[in-house]
Amino acid sequence: MWNFSAVTEFILLGIPHTEGLQTTLFALFLSFYIFTLVGNLLILLAIISSPRLHTPMYFFLCELSLCDIFFPSVSSPKMLFYLAGNSRTISYAGCASQLFFYHFLGCTECFLYTVMAYDRFIAICHPLRYTIIMSHRVCAILASGTSFFGCIQATFLTTLTFQLPYCGPNEVDYYFCDIPVMLKLACADTSALEMVGFISVGLMPLSCFLLILTSYSCIVCSILRIRSAEGRRRAFSTCSAHLTAILLFYMPVVLIYLRPTPSPWLDATVQVLNNLVTPMLNPLIYSLRNKDVKSSLRNALTHLSFQPKQL
Repeated sequence: MWNFSAVTEFILLGIPHTEGLQTTLFALFLSFYIFTLVGNLLILLAIISSPRLHTPMYFFLCELSLCDIFFPSVSSPKMLFYLAGNSRTISYAGCASQLFFYHFLGCTECFLYTVMAYDRFIAICHPLRYTIIMSHRVCAILASGTSFFGCIQATFLTTLTFQLPYCGPNEVDYYFCDIPVMLKLACADTSALEMVGFISVGLMPLSCFLLILTSYSCIVCSILRIRSAEGRRRAFSTCSAHLTAILLFYMPVVLIYLRPTPSPWLDATVQVLNNLVTPMLNPLIYSLRNKDVKSSLRNALTHLSFQPKQL
């Protein structure tokens, strides 16, 4: 990185065109954030406390819940802090950290959805070999791989962005530090870097989406060969939650990063949905449609409520 940056801190201007709505937005976003944390912690509690849920599918669901806890925590606390009337400044290092962890967790989640699609492919298309293929060792490698490649992608994008000199304006026209708004503040030509970033950010989710599409094409073909209607219904039900979560994850990515003409207000609105609403909905999607998770959560809460105190 270049070390002659004159900017030591940035000012987050927040969501465009929301002047005078700080109190309303604070209450709304705080409720979203709390529900997100509570919902995903309950999913973790249900899975960890129930031995029958210690399977590859729920192992990856645990990792997804962890991502959904940390992902909104990258930008939400600072946003709530300044919506409450406090300082909007963020240090240079804090801004770089926000950008890194946002893309690290986002990329990790993108890879994780791909791994979960592969898990469903093995479970439905090769059920007799499922426990052999998706062994504990393979699951650990796949889970570690999602974080490793997410870290590589985030390191590349953060280095790409902060190798530029920032020596003039320091007002970030957004509610957190992300690549498009940061490049606008750089004191250098960013056209080449914008193209490289566009290709990098676009290529990774596109590749994952194609792999997911391939997995589910094979899954659909396998399901259609099931003779009983009840068998087909159960197979489709198993995959519907994952497909819903994938759509909620990919639609904001496409709208934010792959549109030719950016719109600050639309981008911020979609980003809020991506950062807060989707992680909040994931526990509902996976728990309300899953009898095992609901049963395990009920048992865990009952055990915690009625467990006698130790003397």
